[in-house]
Amino acid sequence: MTGDPIRRALDDVWYCVGESRSLRPGGMRSVSLGEEAVVVGREASGALFALRDRCPHRGMALSAGRIVDGNLVCPFHGWQFRPDGVCAAIPALARRDDANFASVRLARFAVAEKSGLIWVHANANLANPNLANANLANANPANANPDAAPPIPEVDFDYCGQLVEILEVEASFDLVALSFVDPAHVAYVHDSWWWRPSKTMKEKVKHFAPSPFGFTMTSHTAKTASLAYRLLGSIPEVEIEFRLPGVRLERITAGAKRLANYTFASPLANGRTALINAMYWNIPALNLLKPVARPLMRQFLGQDRDVLQIAQRGLDRKPAMVLMGESDVQSQWYFSLKREFLRAREAGAAFVNPLEPRELRWRS
Repeated sequence: MTGDPIRRALDDVWYCVGESRSLRPGGMRSVSLGEEAVVVGREASGALFALRDRCPHRGMALSAGRIVDGNLVCPFHGWQFRPDGVCAAIPALARRDDANFASVRLARFAVAEKSGLIWVHANANLANPNLANANLANANPANANPDAAPPIPEVDFDYCGQLVEILEVEASFDLVALSFVDPAHVAYVHDSWWWRPSKTMKEKVKHFAPSPFGFTMTSHTAKTASLAYRLLGSIPEVEIEFRLPGVRLERITAGAKRLANYTFASPLANGRTALINAMYWNIPALNLLKPVARPLMRQFLGQDRDVLQIAQRGLDRKPAMVLMGESDVQSQWYFSLKREFLRAREAGAAFVNPLEPRELRWRS
């Protein structure tokens, strides 16, 4: 990859690529990690695998083929690959062909499932064929610190309901990730009767503390203005965490009732970004509201998508931002965290969070 690293999505981290339920045993599909095409599939046993989606023979996308007897079969010439990336057969070879096809290997990516979502590590690894479902420490390059990348987010309670929505945004990864830590946009972009009308704008005071690979808005009592919060039956406590590469984790607690609202950014090809929202709850009654909640979630994310795409066109003409005031401090923190991550990886050192606890004020 070329260009200024600070302007690119990080490439030594995990990214969400879809829902677990999107892959049945024996199924596979192509996903993008930036400009890298990856075929993600599920073996008959249920185990996942992730390989570079390109047959080394003539460049065919393996995701256009099928899985036969546990092997990926290229639809162009029938080359077969095991889920570990090793070539298992080349049907066109004659008996007298002296070819060691087992030496042909596809680049392999670490892949994992957490809380009903599929995650792929953005760095391929050819040397170790045992990385298919490795943990983060094993997924990093050999010269990297095992703690050099953020962990995959997980839900920390037993949930009975889940709702996931994924949109493609024609905007850069950074611009999408910054929307997760931009409190000032809510009153204008999400000015809906059921959310937070702009006429209710007030000065907010929030306390932040550094957390692993990011920062956390420490737990506070939510306001009663949100219809979503009122459905919990009592005023909840809310904690919001942001961590690299582009992960926003909102945890809501009202007595024994729990709700998690997780939002992720994942880089796609041609400068696009996937905007992923996953909600979880342990309140059975909320399952009845899923038919209503889904279109509202889609509307909410669509508002972000539309404004980000327009903003991206402005940045394409003049790629510079003026960040001003305490409402933009979190955006400045994002770039500070990203620079430290790149520094640590380049030096082969541990990530050291550069942030300090701080109170922030803004109007929203």
